[in-house]
Amino acid sequence: MPETQGSHGGSRILDRIVETKRTEVEALLPGEAALRDQAASAPPPRDLAEALRRGPDVALMAEVKRRSPGAGPIRPDLVPAELARGYERAGAAAISVLTDSEYFGGSLDDLKEVRSAVGLPVLRKDFVLHRIQLLESRSAGADGVLLIARILSDEALSSLHKEASDLGLTPMVEVHRPEEVERALQAGSRLIGVNNRNLQTFETSLDVTLGLLSAIPADVAVVSESGIRTPAEVDRLGAAGVHGILVGESLLRARDPERAVGELVGRPWVARRDG
Repeated sequence: MPETQGSHGGSRILDRIVETKRTEVEALLPGEAALRDQAASAPPPRDLAEALRRGPDVALMAEVKRRSPGAGPIRPDLVPAELARGYERAGAAAISVLTDSEYFGGSLDDLKEVRSAVGLPVLRKDFVLHRIQLLESRSAGADGVLLIARILSDEALSSLHKEASDLGLTPMVEVHRPEEVERALQAGSRLIGVNNRNLQTFETSLDVTLGLLSAIPADVAVVSESGIRTPAEVDRLGAAGVHGILVGESLLRARDPERAVGELVGRPWVARRDG
């Protein structure tokens, strides 16, 4: 989940974000037909899941994000295309773009700019609640979309997962707890993102990902999110069979994000086996 920690508690911030998204959805609904036409004429999607599970190294999804409610300004003056091209040169396998405006300072224009600048698959990272956001994502050129289990009912998660796939989008279902893994699998997820951040305590630990791996079939791609900063941490995840990592703040705060990516890529991955 995009970082939402803050002095008033991550859960309350998340509730506010979801309410904002509901308002945004209502504003989008009258334009559904036009978005559907735009989605149909968008460039063919790139295979996000394949890019993240290709091996033999742990795949890095590098993030484009200006700020967050918890961390405040991170890299407010970033130029999306320039940043994305640096990520690609350094060996990133995919790019995540925060498109929420009110809380993260992003936009769909950021996503469009990144998608046009690189040949990598691009994930739209936002708070998706309704199918019209999927149409909006595909019309902007997104190759994948984040679905956060915590903010979706079982019915909504399954429906959005299917509709995203039907549009050619790769859905990455984000989980934090064992019961969310089960829900993701029931929805048909083949790409699961594990958020290492606990929104109640604000603690971040790789043990969250490592502790959930046994519940995830080996043929489902796993991406570890949040709190990954060093090659040693990537090595630990790769040795356990984690296919990919999503890294944002540590790259964005680096003096040279391209060099920071280069320090995290090329780390070995070991295939897991069920049982």
